Amino acid sequence: TGLSIQQVLEDAAGRLVGGSIVPSITAGRTDAGVHATGQVAHLDFPSTLRLTASIVRDALNFHMKPHRVAILSACPVDLAWNARFSAIRRFYRYRILNRRSRPALDEGRVWLVKRALDERAMAEAARHLLGRHDFTSFRASACQARSPLRTLDRLDVARHGEDIVIETDARSFLHHQVRNMVGTLKLVGEGSWPPARVAEALAAR
Repeated sequence: TGLSIQQVLEDAAGRLVGGSIVPSITAGRTDAGVHATGQVAHLDFPSTLRLTASIVRDALNFHMKPHRVAILSACPVDLAWNARFSAIRRFYRYRILNRRSRPALDEGRVWLVKRALDERAMAEAARHLLGRHDFTSFRASACQARSPLRTLDRLDVARHGEDIVIETDARSFLHHQVRNMVGTLKLVGEGSWPPARVAEALAAR
């Protein structure tokens, strides 16, 4: 496996404090192929160090070179605050490139689907997933969440030229829930499933 973003961050934090281990906690996992454009993480630095938010941001960015990871902002938080458990919303955007030709500049950042997709049918199917449900059918077999119950607040499907953009948000998601939902909507878009079958899959658990 390749070097993870978390390891890059923790290695940089360790160099900042002179070699000590500084573990990090993030708001959510980023699986292989997922790009976090607004990930939130927290680091517990030794209280003996006089570190301002700007020093932490700039020093971490310096020590993370040449990796393509950047700290956009930093701020001090209460000791009880936790990037994972204090999060009140998580947001995902999934891009499908719906054309015959492979991507060039967006290689690795979109899912190429060559078969024509019906975004209106996908949007109709997405409505079956809104609200609070048992999402067992859409979680990974290795998911460690205690409960499969999740409340999906938004699941929008829109076409922008050759791009089909799927956006969803909730307080939390199950492992692989988003990619499994998108894969299911793709089946609807290509005509393999009718929209109503998504409700059946959800109920099957």
